[in-house]
Amino acid sequence: MSDLTAKFEAAVANSKNLSERPDNATMLKLYALYKQSSVGDNADKKPGFSDMVGRVKWDAWNGMKGTASDAAKQQYIDLVESLS
Repeated sequence: MSDLTAKFEAAVANSKNLSERPDNATMLKLYALYKQSSVGDNADKKPGFSDMVGRVKWDAWNGMKGTASDAAKQQYIDLVESLS
């Protein structure tokens, strides 16, 4: 396991134990960075209009398209550290 992956996994664990819940925009950023880090570019079909939450999450993840996994991991780590 690379050093970056170990730091990423630690940041994921730390994100679940933050003293305050981040605002929705920050939560979406964390979600998008996590998905881009672990899955890669979004290839899922965009949810329908009736699934508003799914559409917002899809849009956030899709906005990360083209970001390398390691770059997304580092951004995730930096964001979690800034929230701690």
